[in-house]
Amino acid sequence: MSNRGGEPSAASHVPALAPLEAAVERAVEEIRAVRERAAQAEARAERSEQLLRQFVDGREDPGELANRVAELEAENENLRARIEQGREGVDSILASIRFLEDRR
Repeated sequence: MSNRGGEPSAASHVPALAPLEAAVERAVEEIRAVRERAAQAEARAERSEQLLRQFVDGREDPGELANRVAELEAENENLRARIEQGREGVDSILASIRFLEDRR
């Protein structure tokens, strides 16, 4: 029997399924991404809870941590200044080398 005027055959549905399949694939990928972000957020939340427990239990002193942060920031600034001085020294040496090469 032919399929005239009746329901389309299964073969004629295949091209029509492509947009649906693409939409389902995008939805699945989005669900995977959401699950991954949720797992990361749960890990961060757990770490935050652990840190909070350390403060509440008195294992970590906020004042000491603030002092340590200030020390590290000062050390960081000092290191940045030393790096800049080093760069200036390197630039000076390179300029001298270029000058000597030009004199040859």
